[in-house]
Amino acid sequence: MPTQSLAEAHRPPAAIERWSTDAVPPAQRLDYWVGAVCEGFLEMEVTSPQARHFDAMLESAPLGTPALGIGVNRVRGSAQDVYRTRRAIERSHSNFYYLLCKTDSAWSVEQEGRSARMLPGDAVLVDSRRSYAFHFVQSADTVSLELPTAWVESWLPDAPGQLACRIDGSAGWGSVLSRFVQQLTPEAAGAPPLPPRLLADQLGGLLALATGPGVAAAVEPGARAAAPARARGHARAPRRARPHGRGGGARARHLAAQPAPLPGRAR
Repeated sequence: MPTQSLAEAHRPPAAIERWSTDAVPPAQRLDYWVGAVCEGFLEMEVTSPQARHFDAMLESAPLGTPALGIGVNRVRGSAQDVYRTRRAIERSHSNFYYLLCKTDSAWSVEQEGRSARMLPGDAVLVDSRRSYAFHFVQSADTVSLELPTAWVESWLPDAPGQLACRIDGSAGWGSVLSRFVQQLTPEAAGAPPLPPRLLADQLGGLLALATGPGVAAAVEPGARAAAPARARGHARAPRRARPHGRGGGARARHLAAQPAPLPGRAR
């Protein structure tokens, strides 16, 4: 059984970075959140039907050390729609896969012409190098794992074929993956119960098993090709996340008690 090295055993817990809309007045919260999303994740656009009463928080920590390249993010917040656009992709310096799991309510995801309705406990993989959209109808409470592209593709040779495909969190290996992901909180990432590389290997193995031949759930019938049109034709003009280090990102850092920049994760 792998054991922790002496350095790992005595490493202090990694600091959890937090961004909360509580740092600003209600009228500024959606704008602030766009900046926080840009700073903590990637450049994206966000709209919300609850803009006047918007509330959200992002907590983030690397799994073990930043060198491993896996980030654990927990989002809590009001209903919102999140868009990763082609323009944002062109401005990004780094890209990742994201594995998302949400347990409290249904939501939907769109990427690569696919659209999937996600039930509580389901998981889904998306690629930040390609446009996508998330529609959180009731809340945005989600665990989101940031995964290096080469790492994911070493476990999933057909990773592009798994994008926006619902991983059933109630049956088979999908249920095991879902429960594993739910345990990977920022707190657990900062002070992992096992060697981080062992946890990463377990995650990769479960992801491969849950998306193996005949396991991945089908895309919602009739939903293909509708995603890009829906994202482009959204009635509410989206707030745009600004390039890292300017606008929303800089404002978010200033208003959130100046959290330290994410190490090694320039977008």
